[in-house]
Amino acid sequence: MGKVYIVGAGPGDPELITVKALKILKIADVVIYDRLVNRDILKFTKKGCELIYVGKSREKKEMSQEDINKLIVKKAKEKNVVVRLKGGDPFIFGRVFEEMLELKKNGIEFEIVPGITSAIAAAESALIPITERTLSSSVLIVTGQEADKDKRKVDFSKINADTIIILMGVKNLELIVEELKKYKNSSTPVAIVENATLKNQRVIIGTLDNIVSIAKKEDVKPPAVIIVGDVVKLRSQLI
Repeated sequence: MGKVYIVGAGPGDPELITVKALKILKIADVVIYDRLVNRDILKFTKKGCELIYVGKSREKKEMSQEDINKLIVKKAKEKNVVVRLKGGDPFIFGRVFEEMLELKKNGIEFEIVPGITSAIAAAESALIPITERTLSSSVLIVTGQEADKDKRKVDFSKINADTIIILMGVKNLELIVEELKKYKNSSTPVAIVENATLKNQRVIIGTLDNIVSIAKKEDVKPPAVIIVGDVVKLRSQLI
């Protein structure tokens, strides 16, 4: 029986992967990786390592989560070291709990290797401090893409954090903004960080009142992180 490492690959820039993650990649027999994993990271694997892509997007789903779970178990039973490589940090909207349950059910040893989440790295790379003692003492990370669209768990009426970070929200930007405007001033600053930490990173700035039109004009595409709050204004002092 092999061992599975559930590893965070970081926010995009391959240099932001952890030392521990690199060590494990170098000894992996199999790497099962997601869509947002930078392919340059796979160059660190040893010769003969089996690389399996299981990425999903709204437009196309190559493999169901149930099939991914079965694949991880199958490869763990065949190989010594299996890496389940996820973008960012595995525990931030990574569906990792389902995979851990399947491994536990099958008696397979596993270990979590944390990674840098894009929720934090996007703001940092855009020079937006998500906490600042005069403007923000609380941060909330929210998904912009929920599994069950008819039973949304994100209740914006109950969100009172100073800074809101929304992942996977570009496709639903208009809906998200409409909800936020019910409870926040329309002049609240908003930043969208596209391709955070990469050479082609873009930062789009606006307010709840105009960010949808600006995003359409700029043709913003995922992956992108949305940052809402007064801390966005601080960026102008640093660029």
